[in-house]
Amino acid sequence: MSGLKGACFCGAIRYEMTEKPMFVHCCHCTDCQAQTGGAFAINAMIEASNFKLIQGKPKRVTMPTDSGRPHDIYRCATCQTALWSDYGRRGWLLFLRVSTLDRRHAIRPDVHIFTRSKVPWVNLDGPLPNGTATGKPAHVAKVYYDMKKLWPAANLARREAGQIADLARKSGRKAASRPIRGRNEHTA
Repeated sequence: MSGLKGACFCGAIRYEMTEKPMFVHCCHCTDCQAQTGGAFAINAMIEASNFKLIQGKPKRVTMPTDSGRPHDIYRCATCQTALWSDYGRRGWLLFLRVSTLDRRHAIRPDVHIFTRSKVPWVNLDGPLPNGTATGKPAHVAKVYYDMKKLWPAANLARREAGQIADLARKSGRKAASRPIRGRNEHTA
């Protein structure tokens, strides 16, 4: 799964995921619908350290959110394709748009979130395909979900390590191993 490459529509920006995503969201919130012009957005959550920009330089577009936290979308300056987001301007955690991958069907959602606002013709009843990170049928949540219940333990550990390293970087200290209490990853 690692080594997946992708690009914007015009090919000016190319990237590679060097590891499997930690978790994959299919977001049905009204912000994602409006920002993509589609019924949902599929985002693969991956650490910035496991993402490599191969070619080009995206431009950051900051979108408003209900929470007031920034939502930065990184787009190609030429074709305007949205390649990834940084919710809350964390810097270490990217929400990669799965549909920009060269093999866009290689990654499947682990969870469908904000389904309370899904378009009515999307049917999530019955069995759903297995998610990429969990290997289990995708979970459906009206709003959000409990990460500790759905995420594989190894991926929760990756997320915590990313948070610890980011806190250490911001404070100028060496990363210590201590638990970080999670909060929702999506700010819709």
